[in-house]
Amino acid sequence: MFHRKMMQNVHPAPENNEDDLYSGYNDYNPMFDTEDLENDVAFQQAARTSHGRRPPVTAKIPGTSSPRPLATGFGSKTTLTSSMGRPMTGALQDGVSRPMTAVQAAGYTKAAVRGSSFDPLGQAKGPASPLEKKTSDSLEEKMRQLEKKVNDLVEESCIANSCGDLKLALDRAKEAGRQERELLRQREQITPPESINLDLTYTVLLNLASQYVANEMYAEALTTYQVIVKNKMFSNGGVLKVNMGNIYLKQRNYSKAIKFYRMALDQITSSHKQMRIKIMENIGVAFIKTGQYVDAISSFEEIMSISPNLKAGFNLILCYFAIGNGEQMKKAFKNLIEVPLEVNYEEKYISLNEDLHTNLLIEAIKNDSLSQIERERKSLAEEYIMTAAKLIAPAIETSFAVGYDWCVDAVKASHYVELANDLEINKATTYLRQQNFNQALETLKMFEKKDSRVKSAAATNLSFLYYLGNELEQATNYADLAVSSDRYNPAALTNKGNTVFANGDCEKAAEFYKEALRNDSFCTEAIYNLGLAYKKLNRIDEALDCFLKLHALLPNSAQVLYQLASIYQIMEDPNQAIEWLLQLISVVPTDPHVLSRLGNLYDTEGDKSQAFHYYCESYRYFPSNIEVIEWLGAYYIDTQFCEKAIEYFERAALILPTQVKWQLMVASCYRRSGNYQKALEKYKVIHRKFPENVECLRFLVRLCTDMGLKEVQEYIAKLKKAEKLKEIREQRVKSGRDGSARSRKEGSSDTGGTKGERLSAKLKSLPGTSEPYESSGSKEIDASYVDPLGPQPERPKTAARKRTEEDDFADEELGEDLLPE
Repeated sequence: MFHRKMMQNVHPAPENNEDDLYSGYNDYNPMFDTEDLENDVAFQQAARTSHGRRPPVTAKIPGTSSPRPLATGFGSKTTLTSSMGRPMTGALQDGVSRPMTAVQAAGYTKAAVRGSSFDPLGQAKGPASPLEKKTSDSLEEKMRQLEKKVNDLVEESCIANSCGDLKLALDRAKEAGRQERELLRQREQITPPESINLDLTYTVLLNLASQYVANEMYAEALTTYQVIVKNKMFSNGGVLKVNMGNIYLKQRNYSKAIKFYRMALDQITSSHKQMRIKIMENIGVAFIKTGQYVDAISSFEEIMSISPNLKAGFNLILCYFAIGNGEQMKKAFKNLIEVPLEVNYEEKYISLNEDLHTNLLIEAIKNDSLSQIERERKSLAEEYIMTAAKLIAPAIETSFAVGYDWCVDAVKASHYVELANDLEINKATTYLRQQNFNQALETLKMFEKKDSRVKSAAATNLSFLYYLGNELEQATNYADLAVSSDRYNPAALTNKGNTVFANGDCEKAAEFYKEALRNDSFCTEAIYNLGLAYKKLNRIDEALDCFLKLHALLPNSAQVLYQLASIYQIMEDPNQAIEWLLQLISVVPTDPHVLSRLGNLYDTEGDKSQAFHYYCESYRYFPSNIEVIEWLGAYYIDTQFCEKAIEYFERAALILPTQVKWQLMVASCYRRSGNYQKALEKYKVIHRKFPENVECLRFLVRLCTDMGLKEVQEYIAKLKKAEKLKEIREQRVKSGRDGSARSRKEGSSDTGGTKGERLSAKLKSLPGTSEPYESSGSKEIDASYVDPLGPQPERPKTAARKRTEEDDFADEELGEDLLPE
């Protein structure tokens, strides 16, 4: 009963109820019908034009509270809603899956009605086709590749320049220019001129001009710069007139350089302050080159008023010195020492506490790049001030000393106060250049009570001065003072070693030289003197090591090359000695001693032609070396050119007019060449100068006898008288010193005799007893002269005078500079 009553209250909804929640889902909008797309004109038109490539318009899902019309390109606007205004949802109708949305891309087609499965992601269709690749044959892509190639060429050019390969850098720059012009031609065909890459063109031209300058092709560089400067499209091209001015300055065309510098200065705004300062400095330098010192002064004064710097201040002093304005020199010097250095080098690296981290940090930055720049700036400032003081000191006051004192006082009042002591030492060295040794000594002695660094430098110079004056005791005292003031001063240790060496203690001297090298391994004076000490001690291998090391540091040092040749000669290696001497004459081609030594080595090796060449060169530069003259005369006698030998023996007779042997050699050459009349006249001249000479009288007797002259009896009488006087003289000398003469003879056999005895021995070796014109047998000739002429003479091997170790140390030692570093 109850059930029946309830059923009576239930009324089924009529079929035409507009509020049915599920009504309208079977309604179909013809816009989703894909069957008739081939007949749809709007769709076919869109597919055939560029509109078909536009991205599809997707409609947002409207909210349920208000229906939203959907617009298409080919269908009418239709609102698909249910009777209650809600959007359609997926529901099963007749066993077929309903679409999630009302678009085909979700996977719904009319085939679903026929029983196909639901595939909203389109996975049943397989993988999507790959994207279409853009063809590389397009003009735009070609231009991009060409532009990249141009940039790569410019980069390669810059890298080659930095590596020092200037030719390759220029080739790459030229190739970049050709490729860039080709790029411009292609781009002008497809794009308007406004789209041209001006930055790339500017880069290519600027790099090409720079490479021309690096290769010293200045005309081509100027032409390239002109292309940039005259093109109004390059906004910053005017600045490059500075580069053009630099080129004209290198070409010494100073008027044009000044012109371009001024044009560049006009085009640079005041905001670029440093650039304007540098250009004004260049203008001032160009005026100095042309001698227009007044105009140069104007430029440098303007710089010093705007932004003072050391270089401009120093150049201003030079200009005032050139025009001789002493008062302005003083003013400019004060301005120079007032230039702010902006370097607190000493204070920055001083630790005020014992913090380990702080101390490690200070140690780390003591030698970094910034500290190196600071040291360079400080060193440059000191060099400018020292040079300026030396320059103006004689010109600003009545005397050099007064002017230097004014400079010292001015420096003491500035923040360069530590330079005052250096200026005082420099004052002493200037006295030395003026050969005023007393003033130099007095100036240096003033530093004996100064701090250790200055005291050591002054004592080192004093030791050097006394060493040069051969006052070894004073030199030793000041060397000891220098070492005690600064034990790590290599110059002081070297001077100390020199004084010990001069006293004969080579072992101890070597120890001082080695200690100096431990403090400064590049102290060339210590290395050289250590080599000399080892050479004196006959430690040849160690001496060779020293000089080879020094040769690596000073490859063009004549003294080092000479010592190397000398050591190889001691080691009996003539080939190596010749090689080093050949290097030496390439450095000092006019040194006669080196040339004669080289000739002696070739003569020892049997190469007569090379020996003759170098002896001739030695004679050409120094025609007063008796040993060279003797060798050349003997060479011409040996080669049967006696007339040529006369020239050299006459030169020897002119140099040593009191030695009769050279005049007798001249007369012998006349006899050998067959000119008996000239020989007779020469013997007569010799007889008048040396009437007691037995040899001259003997040859006069022979010549007069062979020529049948009446004077023969006169000369025979004189010969007998001269021989008797000589015999008496020899007996007197012999009776008084038989014992001493014997001992000297034994001692001299080891030393080789004096220089005159060595020369006589060379002449003795030339045979002269078998002469074709003599009628009588040969007589014994005095030992002081032997006729060198014979049928087959043998010329002796001569040797250049060997220098002793003392000579080497005294004459060839590299002494300490007066201002040791």
